Amino acid sequence: MTPRILLIGRNGQVGTDLTSLLPRLGEVVALDRQQLDLRKLNDIRRTVQELQPQWIVNAAAYTAVDDAEKDAAAARVINAEAPAVLAEEAVKIGAALIHYSTDYVFDGLKKLPYEEADAPNPINVYGKTKLDGERAIHGSGAAHLIFRTEWVYSTHGRNFLLTILRLATQRPELRIVADQIGSPTSSREIAAATVEVLSQLMNREDGFLSLATIGGIYHMSAEGETSWYEFAKSILDEASRSTLDLPWVVAATSGMPLLTQGVIPITTEEYPTPARRPAYSVLSTAHLYKSFGIRVPSWRKQLQSMFTPNALRDRLAL
Repeated sequence: MTPRILLIGRNGQVGTDLTSLLPRLGEVVALDRQQLDLRKLNDIRRTVQELQPQWIVNAAAYTAVDDAEKDAAAARVINAEAPAVLAEEAVKIGAALIHYSTDYVFDGLKKLPYEEADAPNPINVYGKTKLDGERAIHGSGAAHLIFRTEWVYSTHGRNFLLTILRLATQRPELRIVADQIGSPTSSREIAAATVEVLSQLMNREDGFLSLATIGGIYHMSAEGETSWYEFAKSILDEASRSTLDLPWVVAATSGMPLLTQGVIPITTEEYPTPARRPAYSVLSTAHLYKSFGIRVPSWRKQLQSMFTPNALRDRLAL
C-alpha cells in the first residue's frame, strides 16, 4: 500500500524542497500556512484525523529569532504546543512524526561540535521553544525522528544567502559578524537527507516500528564550520565567479550588479540583536552517519553547487 505523507509547512525553505522530493516515496498531502495554521491546535487535530497519514513531516516553525523575543507566545504555540499536538495525534492513529529542530537549543559555550547527548541550554526564546517542542514529542510516546539543523539557507524565502546578495547591490562595504561559528546548510540537502532516511525506513520490513529503537534526535547539517563573515565572503566570491544569469540570483539582486568591494569582520557586540546567539553551534553528524550512512556535503560544496547550473537538480535526482 502506498504510504500517505502529510507535509506541513510546504512553502518554507525545507518544505519547498520536500514538496518536490517526497512524492517519490508515497502520496503526499502538502499544506501551507493558509491550509493549516499551527496556531490553531484544534485544526491540527482535525486535519490529522481526517487525512490519517502514516507519516507526518513537520517542516513548519516560528523561525524569526529576534521577533520571538517580543512575541514569545506565538513562538511557543508554533514551536512547542503544535508539535506536542502533532505527536499526540500521531500516537492516536499509529503514525510516525518527523520534526525539525535547531542548533539554538545549545548555549554555544562548547568548543567542539555538539553531539545529540550534550545537554541543551538555549539562550533565546526561539531556542527555548524549539527545545520544548523536542521534549513534548519525546514524551508523547510517538514514533519520531527529530532532525536538528543549523544556519539554513536556500535560493528561495528569506535567508542569509539572499540577504547578502541583495545588500551587495546596495553597499560598497559589508560589516559581518565574525565571532559566531556554525555550519551553513542548504535546505535542499536537508530535504534530500530526510528523504533518504525515510526511504531506508520504508524499505525495512518493520517500517516505522523500527523507530522504537533507532528513533529520536539526529543532527543533520553540513560538514565543516565557518563564521558568518567567512560565509558572506564565500557567497560573494562564488557570485563573482558566476557569469551565468541564474534565475534565483537575478531575483535576489533584482538584476542589479554587485557593488560590494570588501567585507569587514565585526564582533557580536558591534552588532547587537534582540536575541542572543550561541558563539559556537556546530553540530556533530556522526550519529546520522552511523545509523543511516548519510553524510551531508560540506558547507562550501553546498554553496558552490548553488551557483552551478543543474548541480542541485542532478544531486537530488540520484
